[in-house]
Amino acid sequence: MSKIATRDAYGKALVRLGEENKDIVVLDADLAKSTKTIDFAKAFPERFFDLGIAEQNLIGTAAGLSLSGKIPFASSFAMFATGRAFEQVRNSVAYPKLNVKIAATHAGITVGEDGASHQTVEDIAIMRALPNMTVIVPADGIETEQAVRAAAGYKGPVYIRLGRSAVPVIYDDDYKFEIGKASVLREGKDVTVFATGIMVSAALDAADSLAGEGVEVEVINVSTIKPLDAETVVRSLQKTKAGVTAEEHSIIGGLGAAVAELSCENCPVPLVRVGIKDVFGESGTPNELLVKYGLTSEDIVQAVRNVLQRK
Repeated sequence: MSKIATRDAYGKALVRLGEENKDIVVLDADLAKSTKTIDFAKAFPERFFDLGIAEQNLIGTAAGLSLSGKIPFASSFAMFATGRAFEQVRNSVAYPKLNVKIAATHAGITVGEDGASHQTVEDIAIMRALPNMTVIVPADGIETEQAVRAAAGYKGPVYIRLGRSAVPVIYDDDYKFEIGKASVLREGKDVTVFATGIMVSAALDAADSLAGEGVEVEVINVSTIKPLDAETVVRSLQKTKAGVTAEEHSIIGGLGAAVAELSCENCPVPLVRVGIKDVFGESGTPNELLVKYGLTSEDIVQAVRNVLQRK
């Protein structure tokens, strides 16, 4: 299975979008080589703006450009795009519902050796709590390009969460992403695993392992965390009557919380959340950190076994 980092797919998607739509503009916080907006900067230097290490100004400028009819993609590391610039995102973008797209790379703990100061395991919760904000976490490069296109065509603020490391390609080229729609990747009757971002491929691996034990796992890629595809989530829980969520994010406020809230209100079933257990990350290789913080396919397998005992 081939691999590509979602940040690489983002950079390539921006160039293709820029060729098709002259209103696309890109802003960066002196990280263009890392966020991959450098490709757009080389292709369209008149529509690229480096605001320096100043995410507050980055978001404020993006808000102004949107009021001028442009479609700005504001890029930085996820920690700084959501943390340092939170007040500007809240008051200058979300509150007036401006047409700004915040594409944040290096999310989660797989930033790796940069350590906790550059990792973010709370950004989904922060963005999800903002009224008017749409939150998207693509699972692979194919879905990233589709999500970037969908965001450009959507009128309103969008947060797109992207990773640093290469991840397996799951979808074919003819895949069609739609904001607010979850994707059933594998049918099953015993338990549903809801996964997002890099955890989708781990969920598929876990389903393969559990099939050897006679457990039929339904795997659903929830790439739009907000608005959550309530119809698909509830329908699957009503069928399997047990759920596991998997995300490279805190179990507080992210996918696990969203599914748990929906389940409690509509279809109460046993649920186990696989994610960061309310702690900060630390320096290490991505694989070392995934193991340490319980974010492997084997951790999903164990979570499924646990939830089935409560069914």
